[in-house]
Amino acid sequence: MVKTNFVNVLVNALGLVSLVVLMQKCEAAQFTVGGSKGWSVPSDNSPVFNQWAEKMRFQIGDSLLFKYQASSDSVLQVTKQDFDNCNTHSPIAKFNDGNTEFKLKKSGPYYFISGNKDNCNKNEKLVVIVMANRTTKNSPPSPSTNAPSPGPTTSDQQPPVTSPPSDDGSTSAPSAESNPPKNGATSYIMMSVLGSLGAFMGSSLFLAF
Repeated sequence: MVKTNFVNVLVNALGLVSLVVLMQKCEAAQFTVGGSKGWSVPSDNSPVFNQWAEKMRFQIGDSLLFKYQASSDSVLQVTKQDFDNCNTHSPIAKFNDGNTEFKLKKSGPYYFISGNKDNCNKNEKLVVIVMANRTTKNSPPSPSTNAPSPGPTTSDQQPPVTSPPSDDGSTSAPSAESNPPKNGATSYIMMSVLGSLGAFMGSSLFLAF
């Protein structure tokens, strides 16, 4: 009986850990640049890559996958000026492995061009805009919309806020309202879950033996 309880606890613990890992992986996405055609010269020399990027929502942690012929092409990360001019001589980073995964680590624009200048001039180039992370730990709480507004006054001091008089003419002190709880970061939630899991497993093992 004790062995059966231990096995059940272990199976449940492993299932919970797998769920947490799966949730963490689902936060990031991988985008294949150019789809099935990959990183190549557009057939009509149109800005197909930028048109594709405008339909996407890129976030910090996502990645771009460039697939191309390593023998004849490459990927350069460049500045905006070099992007506009198809300057391939001073890239920020260069990739030529044919299967390049580029991690988007910060918000803002990223500029990519082909390492082949002629290809770049034929619109084998891409601009990706990564959205800013709006979840901040130090953001102040928003003011409560249910709080009563103070009445008009002619002096510099604001009078204390009181609730409206009741039917018998008496007034009661307003009740204090607590600020809404802040949303914790994802990492904090995961640490809490794993901490609780560890405590649960420890106590279960102790009881099992």
